[in-house]
Amino acid sequence: MIEKILKFTTIVFLILFLISGTAAAGGLFGPPQPLSRKDGGLNTAIGYAHHENKFENGEEYVIRQKQIYSQAAWGASNLWEVYGRIGIADLEIDDAFRSSGSTTSSRLDFEDRENIFGALGAKVFYPFRKTLGIGIFIQGSYFFSDFRDNVSGISNGRFYTTELKVKNLWDIESGIGLQAVGPCGIKLYAGPYVYYSEADVSPSRSIAGLRLAAGEGTIKNRREAGGFAGILVPLGKGFHLNMEGRYSEKFSAGIAVSYTYQNRRP
Repeated sequence: MIEKILKFTTIVFLILFLISGTAAAGGLFGPPQPLSRKDGGLNTAIGYAHHENKFENGEEYVIRQKQIYSQAAWGASNLWEVYGRIGIADLEIDDAFRSSGSTTSSRLDFEDRENIFGALGAKVFYPFRKTLGIGIFIQGSYFFSDFRDNVSGISNGRFYTTELKVKNLWDIESGIGLQAVGPCGIKLYAGPYVYYSEADVSPSRSIAGLRLAAGEGTIKNRREAGGFAGILVPLGKGFHLNMEGRYSEKFSAGIAVSYTYQNRRP
């Protein structure tokens, strides 16, 4: 039975990967219905997500992140839940250092290793049939440290070197999800969401003709709405496997394993 479930899960996730998907730094949205015990309790999770999106500040940039996080959540009655997350993520920005005019650059893309982020969220669920329900959620995340990368080159016939900082990266997102329960307790869910994210950019030395390093500014996501879809598979003994895809202008996907703490035996 478990083997059939995993095969079914893989097929569904591949479909989701092909047709849906933007992840944010906060990690997966997860199913609309909370995973905590009905009488109230704790659940925890670990997750991984690949995030890709388009940002702009007069020019367009594609950003990418690989995120790993852990979560602790508390909820009750299968109707509500609040959660917190802590994790790490890297940052890549395509063509951040693309040059023009009399300026050259030693590289094109901004890249930095993992920084720590935190996230908080809440969800509320309303079942209107035994196997159907609808939920709403809101979550936000913030990076506690700056991302940094160096570039050098020639500008107006003179050698330069500068460090670009991406500071105060944060996002907030909210959405509505419809959930259906299938065979073996498998939950499928999908819905729309809205999303806003921004960060400050600041070069140690402004270089004319060097895109993001030309001066201080703010970058933000280009499109503020998208769609998401996912699947939650019970693995037994309180464990669940969650896979999710999101799409705005770029596709993102993630996976998480959660554990719901059971009542203690007297």
